[in-house]
Amino acid sequence: MKVVVSIGGSVLAPDLGSERVRAHADVIEDLAAEGCTVGTVVGGGGVAREYIASARELGANEIELDDIGIDVTRLNARLLIAALSEQAAPSPPEDYESAGAAMHRGDIAVMGGVTPGQTTDAVSAALAEYTNADLLVYATSVPGVFSDDPNETDDARKFDELTAGELVDVIAGLEMNAGSSAPVDLLAAKLIERSGVRTIVLDGTEPERIADAVRFGEHEGTDIVPEGADDQMTYWARDER
Repeated sequence: MKVVVSIGGSVLAPDLGSERVRAHADVIEDLAAEGCTVGTVVGGGGVAREYIASARELGANEIELDDIGIDVTRLNARLLIAALSEQAAPSPPEDYESAGAAMHRGDIAVMGGVTPGQTTDAVSAALAEYTNADLLVYATSVPGVFSDDPNETDDARKFDELTAGELVDVIAGLEMNAGSSAPVDLLAAKLIERSGVRTIVLDGTEPERIADAVRFGEHEGTDIVPEGADDQMTYWARDER
């Protein structure tokens, strides 16, 4: 099974402590040891936002700000690579071809951002499409996709399952509401719709949740099921239980 795991920067290393990074690395190493081909994309999180805010006050333009954000995502990727040791490609791939080649030869590819104007949400979806991944997992700080920002709206409804087209509609509605926060961005949702990759959005603050989702489909997040796919998702380790 080939899987791409997208880990938010604030999920991987909220305080730049090593414990959470190590725990995510252990999960990824275990999946790889069990025969799963793994690509990982790491976000910038709060550290990136702090750098970007400071640079904006100093007069940096939007492209320069994006470049700073990309640099931070690659630093976060290097933290994860350090925890993975020799099982990972030694540096973050800077394009999809390099990441795909690393995965093809059996390495764990750990990417950050790629290009200005594109979030790591979109990078994750693009990597999944480029490598024909069987599953894309977004490890976020919220337990799935909601009708509204659950941090701002008490009666926000969580979706257990959506089609990719429905995901696009939900995310588009969230992005139209000023201040609302979506678990993935609109470009990522459109790439998921285009590629038809099965996707799970879940709370990744406990890394073992990622492993359970990949191995057995057990999670409390949101399943994004491609149009025309079987209702029941299948997982490569289900029969080994």
